[in-house]
Amino acid sequence: MIARSLAKWQGEDAQAETWQGALRTVIRDGDELLKLLGLSPQALAIDRRQAFSLRVPRAFVARMRPATPDDPLLRQVLPLLAESTSQPGFGCDPLAEAEANKVPGLIHKFHGRVLLIVTGHCGIHCRYCFRRHFPYAARQASRADWSQAFDYIRRDASISEVILSGGDPLAVADRHLQWMVGQIEAIPQVSRLRIHSRLPVVIPQRITPALLSLLTDTRLQVSLVLHVNHAQELDDSVAAALKPLRHAGIALLNQTVLLAGINDDVEVLADLSERLFAIGVLPYYLHLLDHVQGAAHFEVAEQSVRALHEALLARLPGYLVPRFVREVAYAASKIPVGSVAP
Repeated sequence: MIARSLAKWQGEDAQAETWQGALRTVIRDGDELLKLLGLSPQALAIDRRQAFSLRVPRAFVARMRPATPDDPLLRQVLPLLAESTSQPGFGCDPLAEAEANKVPGLIHKFHGRVLLIVTGHCGIHCRYCFRRHFPYAARQASRADWSQAFDYIRRDASISEVILSGGDPLAVADRHLQWMVGQIEAIPQVSRLRIHSRLPVVIPQRITPALLSLLTDTRLQVSLVLHVNHAQELDDSVAAALKPLRHAGIALLNQTVLLAGINDDVEVLADLSERLFAIGVLPYYLHLLDHVQGAAHFEVAEQSVRALHEALLARLPGYLVPRFVREVAYAASKIPVGSVAP
C-alpha cells in the first residue's frame, strides 16, 4: 500500500503534472507525510506549532524510503521538537542580511555582485534554511520598487554579476522572470546572471522549453546553482530535466549544506559528488551550517569537518571535492574551512 501510494508520484502522472500543479499540491501536514511513508506520528517528535511550516513536493516524498524514520530526505523537511530548543550563538539573522538589504529586494554583501530576493516563496521548506526567519513581507520588493534595485546596480560600475535568489526565484511565473532578466540585461556592466534554485531538484517539471528559451535568449552568461544534499535526491527525472540546460551551455553547479545525521559521512558525500558529476553538475560549495535559530541539531563539529575534507581529498579527484566554506556576517567573502596543513 505504501509503495503504491508513493509510486503514483514517480510514474506517468507525476511526469504529466505541471510545475504549477506540483507547487499547489505540496504536502503541508506532518501526519499526512508520515502516513504516506508508513510511519507513526507517535514515533517522531513532530513540532506542529512551527511558524516555519512544513512544505514538501510529492515527487520529493516519492524518493524517500518508506518506514525509515532517519531517511535523509525526510529529516531535511520534517519539523521536530528539537527546533524549539534555543542555543547560544544561533539567531534569526545569522548572516546580518538585514544590514546588507540596501534597497527593497536587494542584498549587497560581496564585491562585484548583488543578490535579488525575487520572491519569498519556495517549493520546499528545508528545516536548516538560513532565511527561515527572513521578514519577506517587510522586505520584498513590489514591481514598482524594483526600479530602485536596478538603479542601485546601474550606479555601481563594479557590479558585474546579479544573483537571483529568494525564496526560490524559479517559483515565480516565466513572464516575471523574463521581465527581470530583461531589466538586468539592459544594465551595461552586468555580464553574468546566476540563479540559485532547488526547484529543478524537488519539482523537475519546472525546467520547461519556455524556461530554457528564457535563459538562453540573453546576452548574459547564465549559471544555475542547485542545492542537493544527498545523492538520493537525484533520480532519473532530475537528470532528464537538467540535460537540456547542460546542452544549452548553462553552467550547472551545486551547493550542499553539511548536516548531522544526513550527509556527515565520507561515503555519502563521495556518492553525492559522483552522482552530480554523472548528470553534468559540478560540486561547488559545501557549506557549514549557518547558525540560524531552530537548526542547531544539524551542526557538525569543525574537527569532524576537517576529517571529512581530508577523507574526500584522498578519495576523489580534486574537481569532485566541493570547497568547504563557512559564511560569516560582515566578512568580505566566504571563509574556506578544510584540512589542517601538514
